[in-house]
Amino acid sequence: MESSSLIQRLPLEVVHAIAAGEVIDSLAAVVRELVDNSLDAGATRIHGSLWPDRWQVRITDNGRGMTLGDLEAAAHPHSTSKIRDSADLWRISSLGFRGEALHSLAQLGQLEICSRSAQDPQAQGWRKGYGRAMVDLGAGGAEPLAMAPGTVVTVSELFAQWPARRQALPSAAQQLRLIQRLIHVMALCHPGVTWQMEHSDRPWFNLRPGATAQDILPQILREVQPTDLQCLTLTVNPPDPDPAPGSVDGPSASLQILAGLPDRCHRRRPDWIKVAVNGRLVQMPELEQTVLGSFRRTLPRDRFPICFVHLHLTPDHIDWNRNPAKTEIYLRHLDFWQGQIRAAIDQILRLNPQALPQEGQNQRLGQVLKAAETAGGYGVQRQGSLAVAGSAAGSAAGSADTGGGMVRAIAQLHQMYIVAEHPAGIWLVEQHIAHERVLFEQIQDRWERVPLDPPLILSHLTPPQVEQLQRLELEVDPFGENLWAVRSAPALVAQRADCGEALLELSQGGDLAAAQAAIACRSAIRNGQVLTLPAMQRLLDQWQQTRHPRTCPHGRPICLTLEETSLSRFFRRHWVIGKSHGI
Repeated sequence: MESSSLIQRLPLEVVHAIAAGEVIDSLAAVVRELVDNSLDAGATRIHGSLWPDRWQVRITDNGRGMTLGDLEAAAHPHSTSKIRDSADLWRISSLGFRGEALHSLAQLGQLEICSRSAQDPQAQGWRKGYGRAMVDLGAGGAEPLAMAPGTVVTVSELFAQWPARRQALPSAAQQLRLIQRLIHVMALCHPGVTWQMEHSDRPWFNLRPGATAQDILPQILREVQPTDLQCLTLTVNPPDPDPAPGSVDGPSASLQILAGLPDRCHRRRPDWIKVAVNGRLVQMPELEQTVLGSFRRTLPRDRFPICFVHLHLTPDHIDWNRNPAKTEIYLRHLDFWQGQIRAAIDQILRLNPQALPQEGQNQRLGQVLKAAETAGGYGVQRQGSLAVAGSAAGSAAGSADTGGGMVRAIAQLHQMYIVAEHPAGIWLVEQHIAHERVLFEQIQDRWERVPLDPPLILSHLTPPQVEQLQRLELEVDPFGENLWAVRSAPALVAQRADCGEALLELSQGGDLAAAQAAIACRSAIRNGQVLTLPAMQRLLDQWQQTRHPRTCPHGRPICLTLEETSLSRFFRRHWVIGKSHGI
């Protein structure tokens, strides 16, 4: 008796079609795979053309190109120049490596590749087309072509045999937005590349190359200026995943963070918290949450930071074989990288020399004043101007040694703002929120509850309010009908005459950090309070030493800076004497 088997091997063309559908699922996926190949080929200029109505994409690059032999094998299944054996899967250093992209495109549409190798100056270009059944388009197969070194890949009639896929995809406008976001992130990961994009034979957008991502992001987010951003690159030594006997540890990775300063730029949505690893954007919610936590209590409510994190790791710390699209990875020692990101963002948010404008780093104030006054004085007064400028420079240099070493308080404006002299210009500091930041961090570092003797009696507290006070580790007991005895309170609150009002405010909800921010706000110096110069200087010194001095715990900016270069431009101190006086 013969038994029929229900399990059968799929035909090869079905296997290829399934694999192609997993790799290429949209126009953005086509662009992603082709751009990966261009970057792996060392391209410094990439030009993309899109025709969504014709389901056509073309990517042109100036990379290394391919020889005729490479062109013949490029679109075969699992053909790649990036790996040779199974051991290479653990040494991935390129963006593409599976060898599925070009073959999948040939399965899902019409594929044409034009390429000329840059290795041989005498080599000529070749054009070859591939159909769905891997049959050459044209009887002659590959044909010679006059072209510059590089590669041009054109995909046409995408998903023509898959009408359900076309109908399920988003609208053309949405697909274009996805492609634009993809190119934006790729430009951040590879800032030295020039990007030119066309849509339906018309220019769409261009991105100029730069030294770092800080040169690229202002081209993407037009409301962000380069001075709103701070870039930090650190060389680190992560734990060795497989230490060899007798091996010596050394720096094997780097961490680059581009962050928007919280007092200058932020977003309504967390759409610009990006994480990239070795030149590719990846989805890593753990690291994204680390970024969000690092900016906690530095931004206004319901606002989110701008932050781009780029890890450059050796291949043995990454496993790319998690998702066919390579958007998810396995990262070793995740907790180590979370700690490194927190420390790096903390360094960016401080008022350190790296976070100051270039003018501040060079300590140019005295020299600029001297040069400007020399150029601006008449001949008979030039010697005197030099003496005055020299004394002013010496005074500024001497003031840099007082207190925090950077800022010297010189006046109080409207009993609200501290006017301070800085080597790079003038700072205007809001006294209440600067003191609020100081107190908030002191409370965080020394969160202390003290007993109340006698206890404070509060009335008409709701059960959620009582639970909130107990959640803050305050001792609260029933004291009668609608009465509660609060037997302990935060140290700063217990010393205040309005302790009861402060406790009622704390009972309204929020976590411990929100309660600490409320205490700091209530305890800080009030606007309208007259301060002496020593008191202002002490406040400035304390504020400069805080971890997050740019904003208060509620996200308000603390300091307004006016750089000396702006003053020079306004007063036109660069004018030539004769021309400026009509001589």
